[in-house]
This record gives sequence, structure tokens and C-alpha cells, in this order.
Amino acid sequence: MTARPNIVLVHGAWADGSCWSGVIERLQADGYHVTAPQFPMTALADDVARLRQVLNLQDGPTIVAGHSYGGQIITALGPDAPNVTGLVYIAAFALDAGESLGALLSQGPTPPALGHLFTDKQGFGWLPEDDFVKYFAADVHPVQAKVMHAVQQALAGSAFGDVMGTPAWKLVPSWFLVATQDQAIPPDAERMFASRMGATTIEVPSSHVAMVSHPGEVADLIRAAAENRAA
Repeated sequence: MTARPNIVLVHGAWADGSCWSGVIERLQADGYHVTAPQFPMTALADDVARLRQVLNLQDGPTIVAGHSYGGQIITALGPDAPNVTGLVYIAAFALDAGESLGALLSQGPTPPALGHLFTDKQGFGWLPEDDFVKYFAADVHPVQAKVMHAVQQALAGSAFGDVMGTPAWKLVPSWFLVATQDQAIPPDAERMFASRMGATTIEVPSSHVAMVSHPGEVADLIRAAAENRAA
């Protein structure tokens, strides 16, 4: 068996790297080298550039896991990610070539977590605290959910119009966690993503922020991907 791969964790919109804390603790306890950087959320290209910056610091093969919009970031690596050996999607977007977030979201009713999304003068979208606590992080203790809201990273509105090129998941083995109580991305959309990717899939009775409310299951899935790719 080869050496175990590194793990890079990619947060999504309205979150930051600290949302992975429970997962990081578990993976570090198993001896994995884990990195969970902060992403600017200023443009998809900027976020992908940050991910490439972090990947360049990894010594050897790497598993990359993305949550929510973080799935958009890891997908947009495309065919140019030589040290990435596995992709793990946690209640995440996994677009195909030619698709955009805005077009996808317009196909159905607005999810409850995004019902009162508002845009500031600089063109960045924010979630109000009530919707964040009630819907985005519905199964997280309200005190913790309010802390998460306080550190949210706003997302540039341009991200909804970015069209996906060749998705990385067409070239790299993938895993997917469907959050069955998600009120930000419809669970059926997550199942569709996972199915067309041919991803190894699990379902967890979680809100959108499964890595916070179910860190054990999330760590287990990332660990399974790492062990598979190290075999």
C-alpha cells in the first residue's frame, strides 16, 4: 500500500474553513495531513486559483472534498489537477459542462435557505441570520449556528453565472454525501449529481451543513475515499 494521501477541504459560500473543525479533528487523529484554507468567494476563478495554490503545497497525492459551492470549486479544477486522486462532495454542487449555478437553481422553487438572500452594493450575496439558523444549519444548535452566521463568507453574484467547463469528476473518482434534510440544495438534485457522476454515495439525515452536524459520517466518507485511492 502506498502512503496515505493528503486531504484538502474546501468550504462553500456563507461558511469558512472553521466549518470543517469536527472533520479535521477526526482525520488528524487518524494521521492524515489536512488543510482547510479560506476561500475569497470573489469569483470562481479566484477560488480555483486559491485551491491550486494549496494543492501546490501538498507533497504527493491528495483527496479534495468540497461542501456546497465548494463542489463548484473542486469541479472547476477540470483536467488540470495532476495530484488530485479523489473528489468528495458533501451536499455539494457538481455541475456538468455548460451548466451554471444560476440556471440550475432557476429550474425549481427557491430553497428555503436562500429565500431572503440579499445582495450588497458590491454585488455580494449574504444570508440573514434567521434563515441561516432555521434552514441553512437547521440541525445545528442555534448558538453554534449564530456563530457560523457571524463568520459567513459572502459570495460574489458573478458565481451564479459562471459556466462550467470540463468537470474534474469526469476524470477523477468521486464520492458523494447526500444530505436528506438539506434546505439549501434539494436532496433530489444532490442525488442527480451523484448518479450522473457515478459517485460512491451515502445518504445522511442532515441539514445542508453535514460537516458540522454529522462530522463523523463526513470524516468516514473522506477516509473511505482516501483508503480507496491509497490501495
